[in-house]
Amino acid sequence: MTTTKHHNMNHEHHTDSNHPHQMPMSSVEHQHDDHMAMGNMSMPTEHQHHDDMNMADMQGMSSHHMHMSDDPGMASMDMSDMKRRFWWSFGLMIPIIIITPFMGMPLPWTLTFPSSIWLTALLSLLLYIVGTKPFFDGAKNELKAKKPAMMSLISMGLTVTFWYSIYALVVNQFFHGDHIMDFFWEFATLTVIMLLGHRIEMAATMKAGDATDKLRALLPNIAHVKHGDMIMDMPVNTLENDMVIQVLAGESFPADGTVIAGQSQVDESLMTGESKLIDKTENSRVVGGTINGNGSLDVRLTQVGSQSFIGQLQSALSTSQDQKSRVETLADRVAAYLFWLALIFAFAALVVWTHLSGFGTAINIAVTVLVIACPHALGLAVPLVIQRTKAIAAAQGILIKNRKALTAANNLKYALMDKTGTLTTGAFNVTRVVTHDFDETQAIAIASALDSQSTHPLAKSIVAYAKTLQAQKLQATHVENIAGYGVSGMVNGAHYLLVSARYLTENNITFTPLDDNGSISYLLEHQHVIAGIVQGDTIKDTAPDFIKQLIKQGIQPILVTGDNHNAAHLVGNELGITDIHAQVSPQEKIDLVAEYQKNGDVMMIGDGINDAPALAKANFSIAIGAGTQVAQASADAVLIANQLPKIINFLHLIKNATAKQTQNLWWGAGYNIIAIPLAAGVLAPIGITLNPMVGAIVMSLSTIIVALNAMTLRY
Repeated sequence: MTTTKHHNMNHEHHTDSNHPHQMPMSSVEHQHDDHMAMGNMSMPTEHQHHDDMNMADMQGMSSHHMHMSDDPGMASMDMSDMKRRFWWSFGLMIPIIIITPFMGMPLPWTLTFPSSIWLTALLSLLLYIVGTKPFFDGAKNELKAKKPAMMSLISMGLTVTFWYSIYALVVNQFFHGDHIMDFFWEFATLTVIMLLGHRIEMAATMKAGDATDKLRALLPNIAHVKHGDMIMDMPVNTLENDMVIQVLAGESFPADGTVIAGQSQVDESLMTGESKLIDKTENSRVVGGTINGNGSLDVRLTQVGSQSFIGQLQSALSTSQDQKSRVETLADRVAAYLFWLALIFAFAALVVWTHLSGFGTAINIAVTVLVIACPHALGLAVPLVIQRTKAIAAAQGILIKNRKALTAANNLKYALMDKTGTLTTGAFNVTRVVTHDFDETQAIAIASALDSQSTHPLAKSIVAYAKTLQAQKLQATHVENIAGYGVSGMVNGAHYLLVSARYLTENNITFTPLDDNGSISYLLEHQHVIAGIVQGDTIKDTAPDFIKQLIKQGIQPILVTGDNHNAAHLVGNELGITDIHAQVSPQEKIDLVAEYQKNGDVMMIGDGINDAPALAKANFSIAIGAGTQVAQASADAVLIANQLPKIINFLHLIKNATAKQTQNLWWGAGYNIIAIPLAAGVLAPIGITLNPMVGAIVMSLSTIIVALNAMTLRY
């Protein structure tokens, strides 16, 4: 991917007519209704805030088709379908456990009657049809990937308990001989408990939409293609290199290209993360997805489709997400070990006991081994902790989206973070006012009067600053836009200009340039400079404490930004960050994550579209909730609370949650590890065997212990 450098230049001062997000209504109809209503600023720009967005919106809960992680065992499942299957299965389980003895022993509530076993079999068949499909689909994916794990273990338990029970029913009803115990009760409870566990896990691992889809939404559906003097609207997917297109004010560029006619300013926050507008004239390079400002541009396309900036960003993002989805969790590894342990002991028991006591005894023992291996507790060990962690984190303003990445948060060595919108507010503020024999407050009052009717961020920040100074509220008349430069008007009978340095240079007006890393506007009275107003981004109040706490935790903070070197080092030095990377493209951010990952686990924190691939690539990532939807969709968690130190608290919570998961896995798997060999008769020669009923009771107790242990997790 081509590295895009950020031009270190002063921001033009704008009024309404050259606001980059204001678009004539005639051009709105060329945009996608759902994503490109530019006049209302619904386009997800780098620093657009979503203060009114609730948590459900952040998680994309409006969609009924939410997908789980892409690991082999978790097929893409419809959450509403899983919900239906759970409740139908729960309804079928109730009568089964009422009319069916537990391991052959009637319980106090057991209501048996003639032919109750046939009703049990019928209900179990319906339960088998309704409740087992998600697990069989998951097991199929695991086996296809040659990685049998939790889904395979569950499917094995469900298959054995159901079909052996059918076998026991047929033998007991139609053949005379020793009574064979069925496992309908165990089958019903196992199915419902596993569905419950996976419902919990699905709810805790939903993605906030598809990040690549949100990238595609940055492009318009239609491009205005020039054919001589004619202009035809064509679908973006039909564009080809060397076509000439016209991009109107406020529209986004449909592909990468070079300007051949026109003059405008472009919001390139997509690439750099910075909200400064960049001048575009003939021979300037433009990038698809960025937003045209106040002028119309004719552009010759040079890179379209997958070769464009957006196309390469999508490719990098997909690759990073695929790599992370293949991460194997501790629960998966434990389940894989138990799967093979159960198969090996069951097969060994079948061979040995056939030789010792005949096939009838051997098959009973082998089935008992597989039934004992049913992961009741193991299936809930992790989901219950995840759900508890998710609930606690949400209450603190952090949404968990990818539970598989949480483990990586325990061993972080580096924290890579974006600058604008992450460590800084991402909004323009007046940082300095330099006057020349003129009162500062009066200068701001005049500038505010000139800008009072504008909605441009620079203008709004001057008006807001005037209010903080309690400056006199003045009225401007005869206000006129100076296209591409600023604004002019009359205030108290005097003529004033509020313009950029370029206006002064091109009109041969003498001035002393301000040496500052912000966006600078100059106030002129009758063609004489009387003040310079510097506007720039400001560091978030919580950022210094956050960086100190990171260092205290042994995590090295690293600043990675698309902004220029001066701006990056200014922020880095103030916060005490020594490792700084500036003018970094999205691809270079991925490369930096990969480079640091060679020496330890990496956390990435960002808010912008240009951060998305790095967020997906990092071992653990957090998106800032006020940032873009693309970033939120790419990250493992979203910080809704506007307080960076919450991330430190979140890391402590994850460590506690990981400890709980480990404890639960020991409770769940530890029982199986001991019970499976005993059920196989390893200690039978010395008179020690595991009665199936005792095994089932212990298994139930371990499930209760796992649930109670999960609930003890605290913030």
